[in-house]
Amino acid sequence: MRKKTAVAAALAVAAALSLSACSGESGSAKDSIADVSSQANDKPGTVLEQPFAKPDLVLTDTKGKPYDLRAQTKGKPTLIFFGYTNCPDVCPLTMSNIAIAEKKLPKADQDKLQVVFITTDPERDTPAELAKWLPSAGDPSFVGLSGDFKKIQAAARQVGIGIDPAKKEKDDTVVSMHGAQVMAFSPTTDQGYVLYGESTSADDYAKDLPRLVRGEKP
Repeated sequence: MRKKTAVAAALAVAAALSLSACSGESGSAKDSIADVSSQANDKPGTVLEQPFAKPDLVLTDTKGKPYDLRAQTKGKPTLIFFGYTNCPDVCPLTMSNIAIAEKKLPKADQDKLQVVFITTDPERDTPAELAKWLPSAGDPSFVGLSGDFKKIQAAARQVGIGIDPAKKEKDDTVVSMHGAQVMAFSPTTDQGYVLYGESTSADDYAKDLPRLVRGEKP
């Protein structure tokens, strides 16, 4: 038990510190939560000993309406990912993998599952841009949220995920550094209790989603 607790603590720290540059030039962080997780227990997701509270966050959805994260996902199995639409690799792949896995669920479970994409680049990712990008990168049912960067950064920090402001590189490309983890929130406790790294495949998500929908540990 002591070893298990120590591993969980190390994973939580890794989640807070690991940043991924969504850029073909920069690649992704080698010490991502996914890599540590697979070494720890050979499972795609890491079940946290101490779950995170769902951020108290109100942003703007793709229809231009206020979206209260806690209120509108209360009692629902929820996956939250922080990323941006101009990311050429990690972000669209993550959304695609989740969308593929979701379609393997029974229709009733698909309706229950909430997938929330929160931009880390709100200056470019307006609600209208998110509305155009999400259906092609993931699924039309996915929720896209934009708003004040500092609010988004603070919310990500509350669940141990780091985000840096988007910056322009020497070649004029704009890169957003952000933690590449997907956090699953339980429908029974509304707490974030499982983390998935960027190497998690569609098959991995498909294996775990039925349990996550029921609020069980994968």
